[in-house]
Amino acid sequence: MNYNPRRILFIYLVPFLLIAVNATRTEAAELYIGSTTTNITPELPVSLTGQMRTRIATTVESDILATVLVLESREAGQGNDYAIMVSCDLVCIRGGILEAVREKVATQLQEIDVRKIVLNATHTHTAPTLIEGRYALPETGITHPREYVDFASTQIANAIVEAWNSRVKGKVAWGLGHAVVAQNRRVLYADGSAKMYGNRAVENFRGIEGYEDHGLEVLFCWDENDELLATAINVACPAQAVEGRSAVNADYWHPVREMLREKYGENLSVLGWIGAAGDQVPRMMYRKKAEERMQKLLGRTVLETFADRVVSGWEEAYAGAEQEKHADLVFEHRVKTIELPKQQVSEEDYVRIQKEIKEYEKDPSKQWIKNWKQSVLDRYKEQQAGTEKPYEMELHSMRLGDVAIVTNDFELFTNFGTQMKSRSPALQTFVIQLCGPGSYVPTERAVGGGSYSAVIESNLVGPAGGQVLTEETVTSINELFTKSKP
Repeated sequence: MNYNPRRILFIYLVPFLLIAVNATRTEAAELYIGSTTTNITPELPVSLTGQMRTRIATTVESDILATVLVLESREAGQGNDYAIMVSCDLVCIRGGILEAVREKVATQLQEIDVRKIVLNATHTHTAPTLIEGRYALPETGITHPREYVDFASTQIANAIVEAWNSRVKGKVAWGLGHAVVAQNRRVLYADGSAKMYGNRAVENFRGIEGYEDHGLEVLFCWDENDELLATAINVACPAQAVEGRSAVNADYWHPVREMLREKYGENLSVLGWIGAAGDQVPRMMYRKKAEERMQKLLGRTVLETFADRVVSGWEEAYAGAEQEKHADLVFEHRVKTIELPKQQVSEEDYVRIQKEIKEYEKDPSKQWIKNWKQSVLDRYKEQQAGTEKPYEMELHSMRLGDVAIVTNDFELFTNFGTQMKSRSPALQTFVIQLCGPGSYVPTERAVGGGSYSAVIESNLVGPAGGQVLTEETVTSINELFTKSKP
């Protein structure tokens, strides 16, 4: 008998190859999708948050919404893992709204782990106040923060139940587009100082401080019949184009939703996921007059201008993504609590703030600033007493096929998001900020330059904590992707 070494090798290897292939397949699962949108516009009048001054809204320029996306993987008909993500037209997630949502969902859906629910804010500065005592408000005649939190959390919880109960077998895809929406808002001067929104038309202006991310990470979800159910748009820019107004407004996300729904169906769920953008803004830091002229000539508002750019980038991503839909893929969602070191209050800052706070104590209109500065004095006392604890943050990390989705609580400077995306093994990485109270996390360079967003009053967690967050996030992504290859 003639023995062919290659034939023998093939015969022995085939069973092992089949085992390996089957092992890989067991990690993939069928995907089920649920989505819906609910209105969280408050009863008027209502206090708005996002500025240092008190604003009472008596009009609604556009409704503010909460949009739910449920992703669930199933193997052999049994639930494997899931995530419940809710994008909210709010400035951030605080005032106990997440806890209230989870508590209300728990009474209706006993089968789910409410820690799998994650809320993020689009950071519109024309949404209701969530914290009592933040501003000096009238006793009666308005919707108070506690009343709004109860209303919004009820609406969101009910929407989660609806989305969970409406899950259908579906498909997902991901794509990359581009949209020039963000500009870095920190201005540098010749003496090394920096200032948010600083004057650029001066001799000592030397440039803009940091990088801008114009990439648009987009997730698309269809049902079995290829009807587009939901889309999540990850743009590294907060919704602050009309932040100073005194009317309820969802900012540029409202025209984005309207434009997409006009073309893809009025029931399309559109989630706004803000990327790492603590130093970004949808405003022109230069060429401002030229931009305003073009808007006038083209007959577009500032919100329509940015929405056009986002939707154009979305269409760019969609054109490619719809060619690679996935119904059977790896999905895993991990939740863990991490500890981040707090930014330390120096004795110099303590003395400075002690003097400054006296200016605000007798002026009710300065209550926001007074509270802002008082929190630093309280932190200093905890430091001195040795009772200060690290900042605890719930980190959500997900693998969905070839992409990663990660969250954080903050207004995270773009540099940290750039690190996460560059070091991630995923094909695309969605970094979602503002899933918590939303204090700034600046870079070392920004702290050196100073100014709002990079001073101790703005930074519960500083550059060192931002780097710890980055390392924890990258480690979590690596764990998801080394467990099984794409």
